[in-house]
This record gives sequence, structure tokens and C-alpha cells, in this order.
Amino acid sequence: MEIVAIIVAAGRGTRAGSGLPKQWRHVAGATVAQHSVAAFRDHLRITRCLLVIHPDDRALASTIKDVDLVHGGATRDASVRAGLEALADNAPDLVLIHDVARPLVSADVIDGVIDALAQRDAAAPALPVTDALWRGADGIVAGTQSREGLYRAQTPQGFRFAPILAAHRAHSGGAADDVEVARLAGLDVAITMGDEINLKITTPGDFARAERLIRDKLKEPAMDIRMGNGFDVHAFEDGDHVILCGVRIPHDRKLKGHSDADVGMHALTDAIYGALADGDIGQHFPPSDPQWKGAESDIFLRHAINLAASRGYRLSNADVTLICEQPKIGPHAAAMRAALAGIMEIDVDRVSVKATTSERLGFTGRSEGIAALTSATLIKD
Repeated sequence: MEIVAIIVAAGRGTRAGSGLPKQWRHVAGATVAQHSVAAFRDHLRITRCLLVIHPDDRALASTIKDVDLVHGGATRDASVRAGLEALADNAPDLVLIHDVARPLVSADVIDGVIDALAQRDAAAPALPVTDALWRGADGIVAGTQSREGLYRAQTPQGFRFAPILAAHRAHSGGAADDVEVARLAGLDVAITMGDEINLKITTPGDFARAERLIRDKLKEPAMDIRMGNGFDVHAFEDGDHVILCGVRIPHDRKLKGHSDADVGMHALTDAIYGALADGDIGQHFPPSDPQWKGAESDIFLRHAINLAASRGYRLSNADVTLICEQPKIGPHAAAMRAALAGIMEIDVDRVSVKATTSERLGFTGRSEGIAALTSATLIKD
């Protein structure tokens, strides 16, 4: 039996406060989206995961492994339909639709939904309402409401594929969740057991609670520190400038390379990949690939930083040493630091750029090229 998880992550999450949409913020060493995807990707009964994203978030989402990406719509139900339509040509037996903002969903909750679908077309987890309910007006209690028969809905909400696809295709738009869409199409929805830990991140305070719960669940150490080194060399050829650490410097020659040959940025990119134990720049951007001909090296550095972020790491500091006789680096070091800091989105006082000569020894001493030695420190809080 094929069971696909659709994780809806195309929203902007404005109630969660300023900054990145909540699904791309970090909680306990990884993004909210990464935690949510992992809950299904690591589940033995789930055969495939599909992440529905906003088109602007593709770079952030592309760093998550083993998940298919689909662009969503302007509303939640439109995004869900986009995910369902992406599966239609090779339809699974069952589909579980999950809100990305629930990163703590457990295997037991997922199993409960799947098991219920053996007998029903639709099933969803929920918790009975246990608190007293009031009606209010202008900040004053205006009455009470019986809690009998009331539930707090959760996700994933599970369905046999054909009925829920038909329900979404027939739906005119606007719905709180997929249970509402299913019921409007005449489907009976079984209630399965939810879990108090399966919280939905909605407001800024929810991030701290999720952090504590995930730390406790994973029993991970509070901090993980990694260091990486990078080294690169480029020879000179005829030209009128060099590009070093993102800064164009007039010179009587240029550096030879498949991309823009920014030796400092290449070495720093390798240092970040090294800290992640994830190869080097040549593996991620092969020089044999013509699309990288003449490419600006900030593309590579941004990829390394985003890859680190997707795994829950932030850059603590970076150190770049350029080894050459010419051009003189000192007058441009501040601009280089600022350029690198901007690309990596960290404070400039966490970036060092300096230079040395090789005392006229070797190829750098003969002014045949420039070498760069770098280091980077990554931290997972």
C-alpha cells in the first residue's frame, strides 16, 4: 500500500511575528519544516513525502532531503489541491495532509490515522475539549458554551486518495481544514486520538515551547560545534581585474577559473561544506557543468550557508587568509568583510579577511596566482 504525506508549507505565518515565515525558522537545531518532514520521512509506513511551498521559498526548501516540492496557492485549500493534483497521475492509496507548523507529530498519531483508514474514507486526530468554554463580548464574559461533543482538531488528516481529490476538485474555495472539505463532499470522518504534544506553532511564544518539547523528545545535547577548513588556488591570466571575496579590484591580470574565480569565496565555501562533512564545491557545482561558466561565486557561498541552516547550524565566524604578492589586500579588506557578511547574513565583526605573502617562495611568490586558506565555525544551539 502506498501512503503519501502532503505537508502544507506555503503560508506566510504572520501571527508568528516578524522575520522568516514560521516554517523556515529554527527550533532545536533545525527548521520547523525540517522537523515536520522528518516525522513522516522517517515513518516506516510512509512511502513518499511532498512539501507544498510558496514559490519564494524554493531555495530554503531545496536543502531538505528526500522530499518532493510543489508550489502552493494563495489559500490553504488551494495549496492542498496543488499537492493532490501533483499526485494524480500516479495516485497513492492513501494521503495524509499535515500542517507544517506541527513539528512534533508522533508516530502513534500517524499510525492512528492510517489504521482508521482501513475502514473509513477519512480520519483525523483530535482531542476532546476539557476546559470550560465562555462566550465573550468587549472583554466581558457574555455566557457559557457546553463542551460536550467538542474537539480540538489536529493533523495529519488522512484520506483515501480518490475521494479527497474529488472533494477538492468540487470545492468552491475557503475551508478551515481538509475535514471541512471532506464533509462538504459527504465523506464521514473518523476521529482518532490526538496528542497534547502535537502543538501547532502559531504565536511567537509557541517557538520556545516547541524548543523545549523537541529537545526533550530528541534528547540532544544543547550545543553542537563544528569547524571546517578550506583551501583554493587560482592562476593568473591576461585581464584587467581580480574578484576577491566579492570585491572587484583593478589589476594587470585576472584569475583563471570556470566561474568568476573568486579564490577567497571558493575556499570559504569549502570550509562550510567541510564543517558539514558534505564534500566540496566541485561536488555541489561541478566545473564540467556549463551552467556555472562565469557564475558569480556568491551563488556557491549562499548555497553552503543555506545547507548549513537547513541542518540547524548557524555560522559563528569565518576567517579568510589570502596568500599573494599582488594585488595589495589591505586597502580592500574592509569591503571584503562587508561583502562576505552580507552574503552570509551575519555581523561583519564575525568575518575576518587578511593577507600574507609567501616571502617570494613558490607560485604565489612568483606572482603566478593567488591562494586562499579559510576556516569556518558552525554552531547548532
